Amino acid sequence: MTIGVCHFFHTNFSYPLKKSLISSYFWRNMNFNLSQMPQRDAKPRTHGLTMVMDKGLSINQVKDFIDIAGPYTDVVKFGFGTSFVTPKLKEKMQVYKDAGIAIYFGGTLFEAFAIRNELDTYEGIIKEYSLEYIEVSDGSMDIDHKVKCEYISRFAKQVTVLSEVGSKDTTNIMAPYKWIELMQAELDAGSSYVIGEARESGTVGIYRNDGEVRQGLVQEILTKIPEEKIIWEAPLKAQQLYFLKLVGPNVNLGNIAPSEVIPLEAMRIGLRGDTFHLYLDK
Repeated sequence: MTIGVCHFFHTNFSYPLKKSLISSYFWRNMNFNLSQMPQRDAKPRTHGLTMVMDKGLSINQVKDFIDIAGPYTDVVKFGFGTSFVTPKLKEKMQVYKDAGIAIYFGGTLFEAFAIRNELDTYEGIIKEYSLEYIEVSDGSMDIDHKVKCEYISRFAKQVTVLSEVGSKDTTNIMAPYKWIELMQAELDAGSSYVIGEARESGTVGIYRNDGEVRQGLVQEILTKIPEEKIIWEAPLKAQQLYFLKLVGPNVNLGNIAPSEVIPLEAMRIGLRGDTFHLYLDK
């Protein structure tokens, strides 16, 4: 495994006001010594993940991206069905793998095979492309949840499964208890992480159609589902900031644009105006 996604830190949920600080930010990628910094583990890590969405970078762009953002990127998703049409797919995947970055194909591709009753073919793709991670989702089609959990259990025997909860349909609004029920069932079925749906736009699922966080929903989910087992899709800065303030610097965030990885890491550790005062001694 490229990163230890199958294992979790079992920590109690705490708000950022209860800060766990270290005197210096000892990290192999730091350029300076600076006190009063939040603890951020170096890779490989299982908590505080940054999942990046690749919607069609070229191989040269991937190399440039890794050169600057590789140390801060844990997982890369080839968005929706882009892996189907990406030239030199295996070569591109190898660049990420050589950098120690996990890869998986977007859930829309999984659903494209599922709706055609061709998951046996998808299973062959997993082997052909040596995938260690897949996403099981039902955001674009209706899948009976019992069947979805059976899919999760089936594939979890072969690879690390990330399962997405929530619909891409803006009219499909689920009550918080239903989100919790679905997330817990998918974790029980074998998912290593559950993903809070937001799309690349950040306007569905855990967000309202203007991108505002459904705060009551998120906070209720966190009363039942361990925060280290959730990846919150948060493509917009305001969304990232909300989760950093709510959960802390080691919240798992997904659907991050390649150009936003460095700004996000700076914001995680209090080196951006929005989080500047979070970790300073009071």
